[in-house]
Amino acid sequence: MSFRTAALRLLPAALLLLSACSESNKQTETASSAKEETMATTADAIDSTKSASPVASGTQATQSRPNRLTAPDTAYAQDVALFLGGLQPSQHSNLTKLAATPVWQAFAKDQDKSWDKYRATHTTRMTQWANTELDSVHANSPTIFYPFSGPDFLNVVTMFPTSQTYVLMGLEPVGSIPARTSLENPKLLPAVKASLWSVLNFSFFRTNDMAVDLKSVELDGALPLMMLFAARTGNQITGIRPVQLDAAGKLLNAPTDTTQTPDPKSIPGVEMKLRAPNGQSKTVYYFSADLSDWKLTSKSAPLEFVRHLGPLTTYVKSATYLMHKSYFNKVRRTVLRRSRYILQDDSGIAMKYFQKGAWQFNYYGTYRRPINLFAKQYQPELTAAYRDTLHKPKPLPFGTGYNWRQTDSNLLLAKRLVPLAD
Repeated sequence: MSFRTAALRLLPAALLLLSACSESNKQTETASSAKEETMATTADAIDSTKSASPVASGTQATQSRPNRLTAPDTAYAQDVALFLGGLQPSQHSNLTKLAATPVWQAFAKDQDKSWDKYRATHTTRMTQWANTELDSVHANSPTIFYPFSGPDFLNVVTMFPTSQTYVLMGLEPVGSIPARTSLENPKLLPAVKASLWSVLNFSFFRTNDMAVDLKSVELDGALPLMMLFAARTGNQITGIRPVQLDAAGKLLNAPTDTTQTPDPKSIPGVEMKLRAPNGQSKTVYYFSADLSDWKLTSKSAPLEFVRHLGPLTTYVKSATYLMHKSYFNKVRRTVLRRSRYILQDDSGIAMKYFQKGAWQFNYYGTYRRPINLFAKQYQPELTAAYRDTLHKPKPLPFGTGYNWRQTDSNLLLAKRLVPLAD
């Protein structure tokens, strides 16, 4: 059974689940590629909307995961990243035999083709656009905060290639460096390909299907895909360590004794050290955290950590409009108080929450309305801004977000005009 067929077969049940969460509208598509868009956007949105429920996400966050990150072999981690990305491991790697098999060779050839297409339609255009439109942002953005990111290191490093620190947060578990036995699993490469399909075609993850695909081959969270994206963007992994945030948001090494009961207020995470193609050192953090108000009331560590990072540039994309909602007030307020710049599509912070006179806005692309699944999040303020004939929006030469076609996508760059809050 093909991946697309399987996804379509799962769609009716997924829609019923979304209806039970009172967040759904029936998807009506008229474009020639309606099947693909319905499959990708609906599956991703269903999972994220379900996870946005304080009760549902709280349940997910309590699941225990094996910790295989203790004292990882950095050379092995880099070779795993290359192997998962369809790139040749180092000459002396014990993965060279696996990479010599016809199955992996076919996978590598297919991945090269997919990534070549992605570079032509996204990476090259995004890089050229960012170099022009985000030039001053790059110069003042040492730290990027990417809430609701999942493992999406790919888009954030493409948009902000010169930043030093990236802080990603999502509901997906942290995961671990895949063991050799996982890499030998014949189901591994098809699962990786399936998990990458929507991000390479539509620029965002179908998080629920991704979790199912990867769990089936013992890739147990965000880290393996973050490693893959690091390798495919030309970064070399120089270190990985398991970390956690204590109740006050202080960064600590994760405990090595997994038999001890963890602090219920701690937040699990991972730190990945990289060397960029130009030699620049980078640090990437991922924390498995529920950012709803309900969960942050008892586990405030994620936002405490963010508040101590200094001035931020925040990036938000394909976030299922969570910060439009009243029960994501805490994270929205932190972003607005601590960010010098915010780059987002319309699924980020609603325009009504930006303080009048405190921000300068640059609009890019096209805004008509959200996909039908999120029709209630339509913003008349954005429509008015995009129809302003005196300050016309600038072109956006690539697709991004749920309205993934280039002709339908939008980005907003908000620049702070008043001093940061204390």
